[in-house]
Amino acid sequence: MTRLLLLTILMLTGCVQLPPLPGDATAKRFETVPDRAVIYVARPRLDKDFVAPLLLDDQMIGATYRGTYMHIIVPPGKHRIAGYAGDSGVITLQTEPGRLYFVNQTTQGFRSLSRSSFELVTPQYGREVVLSGTLTSEITQ
Repeated sequence: MTRLLLLTILMLTGCVQLPPLPGDATAKRFETVPDRAVIYVARPRLDKDFVAPLLLDDQMIGATYRGTYMHIIVPPGKHRIAGYAGDSGVITLQTEPGRLYFVNQTTQGFRSLSRSSFELVTPQYGREVVLSGTLTSEITQ
């Protein structure tokens, strides 16, 4: 929670460069987990400069920023990724064990009226966005 508050303050004061989390290099290896699915939610560097808090299966998991990504390890099955509060963007994935999924997130609107769009993308494009981004959250369920 403290990290999220600090990152929000930095974004509001104009410091856009986020320090990488210790797991950034490991997440960029794109390794599968035999009994789990791995989901990357990534925002391109050219996206709007909004903070976008996210929910996974109705649980707050953190926020994305322009040029960042989340690394999420979940049990196989149906999972819902959604924006929080006024952000009505949503995607539902049916995941399988031992597979990687890449979700591209973009934002539209104006600050507090922003809305996320989510799209399942090819592994090639997803890896490119992740490799050029910075890890903001690692979630394991």
